[in-house]
Amino acid sequence: MEASNTALLIIDMINDFNFDHGNILAEKALIIAEQIQLLKKQCQKENIPIIYINDHYNLWQAELNKVVEYCSNEKSDQVIDKIKPNDSDYFLIKPRHSAFYGTALYTLLNQLQVKKLILTGIAGNICVLFTANDAYMREYPLLIPDNCIASVDDKDNQYAIRMMKNVMSAKIFTFKENTSISNLSSS
Repeated sequence: MEASNTALLIIDMINDFNFDHGNILAEKALIIAEQIQLLKKQCQKENIPIIYINDHYNLWQAELNKVVEYCSNEKSDQVIDKIKPNDSDYFLIKPRHSAFYGTALYTLLNQLQVKKLILTGIAGNICVLFTANDAYMREYPLLIPDNCIASVDDKDNQYAIRMMKNVMSAKIFTFKENTSISNLSSS
């Protein structure tokens, strides 16, 4: 199968949720993890690269198992079990909110010949939004499945989605199982 010019980014879903309102975000992350997993399966069918980009938790080692082990707790285990990367997925760590800031993401996207991004993960109003902004500044068209991002506050999440649509020209859609990403990417 031919390589895709689209990539799926899964942002900060490997998370310890040990922060203010972490319990709320953990519950919402578990809900979207189901949809992200279905989206991931569709991307695998369509040969779309899957890139996890995650906070580093001061480990400063881009080693998935160390991050998973650090994040594992009763709040996070169900989310991690549902969404954990497999061997064919890419995994990068990030020092700040944007997936582009201080990471190898831009170089990886160039090597994979990616021209369009699907953004998913948490928090929609922070890391997903900042990543969308940086992607837009690099002229990547954006696809945002609104049922695959979450924020602590639902109004903040809706605001972030509105910003991505109105300011960054993102295509917003609700992902449904077996939705063709190629068809979304071409429209």
